[in-house]
Amino acid sequence: MPSLCRDCLTTFDVAARCPKCRSPRVMTHPELFDLSIAHMDCDAFYASVEKRDNPELASKPVIIGGGKRGVVSTACYVARIKGVKSAMPMFQALKLCPEAVVVRPRMDAYVEASRAIRALMDELTPVVEPLSLDEAFMDLTGTARLHGAPPAVMLARLIKRMKDEVGLTGSIGLSHNKFLAKVASDLDKPRGYSVIGAAETIAFLGPKPVRLIWGIGPAAQASLEKVGIRTFDDLSRWDKRDLMDRFGGMGERLWHLARGQDHRRVSSHTPVKGISNETTFFEDTAATDILDGHIWRMADKVASRAKAKDIAGLVVTLKLKRANHTSLTRRHSLRTPTQMADKIYRTARDLFDQLGDDGPYRLLGVGISNLVPANEADREGDLLDPDAGKRAQAERATDAIRARFGKDAIKKGRALR
Repeated sequence: MPSLCRDCLTTFDVAARCPKCRSPRVMTHPELFDLSIAHMDCDAFYASVEKRDNPELASKPVIIGGGKRGVVSTACYVARIKGVKSAMPMFQALKLCPEAVVVRPRMDAYVEASRAIRALMDELTPVVEPLSLDEAFMDLTGTARLHGAPPAVMLARLIKRMKDEVGLTGSIGLSHNKFLAKVASDLDKPRGYSVIGAAETIAFLGPKPVRLIWGIGPAAQASLEKVGIRTFDDLSRWDKRDLMDRFGGMGERLWHLARGQDHRRVSSHTPVKGISNETTFFEDTAATDILDGHIWRMADKVASRAKAKDIAGLVVTLKLKRANHTSLTRRHSLRTPTQMADKIYRTARDLFDQLGDDGPYRLLGVGISNLVPANEADREGDLLDPDAGKRAQAERATDAIRARFGKDAIKKGRALR
């Protein structure tokens, strides 16, 4: 049976230890060298970057987030053992793990680390589909001749290079489609390497809970359990038409996934659907001047990302969450797409003024959607706002100065609120 040493990358027939380096970290599977669809997921990415950059944190529980009123972005595995989870309110996380070190997110550091890892993946295959900063699908079909080794070996080499060159670890899932590759990458974290072959798919999935399906949250799980669907075996007993009648378009997808079927291709050209930024306040606030400052900062960050990606949005969205966790979302369609912070801010501020809701609020977010190429943006003037053109010119000049001297070279007064 094909086997691979994850430490020295030697391939051999099945054995408990590597015959070359004697490592017990051996991967064995009958389809090991036949599969080519992979999912790589970094291990506790944000927390791992912080531990890499600050060795004093190495053995400590680390939570990435902000303030007692914020939420957990991620947590290292030491903190997870205590029950800390992503999206958990920070006060609850600190009750579970009071000795944790709380670190504010450093997105610039995470983006830099993500780019370094992406460069390593690009060396393996041109077909890389990122899902976020810390995970991506890869299709290595046909790359064995190029690299002189099957995909399974090259994926083990990728994880080794991530540790040696970037200082971060990740887990690999290898299978024959995207759904199963993602399932596999979660089976043995951290530093895992799991394989789900075509021949074992039905037997593997049968007793597993349907919550393994990406997108099945608590509400969807409750709907499925209501009709007796708890496992993949339960799901596979349903007729496709009955599932579609009961769950609409999702029903057909469930029928295929129950059989381990996923015909989606790994795509390196998946379009961005929207750009947004949001923040959770340390204390609930109804102060208009404070909220205005946040609206500007969110708009400025969204605009910067749109400019970096050379895209613009036709719809501006404002999101607010009240102190009781109920949400308000308002959208406005522009006459022409924009990537300008000034336009995004003024539209979001208008939406805020139209709410007629006094708060207080615990979260605010601003975003754009219905994205188009930047060359289609900001073409028309605004007859109702003759100074809009001058502000756009000033913003472009500000962008040029920031590009040369750093993002903090110029700040608007409202950004300091």
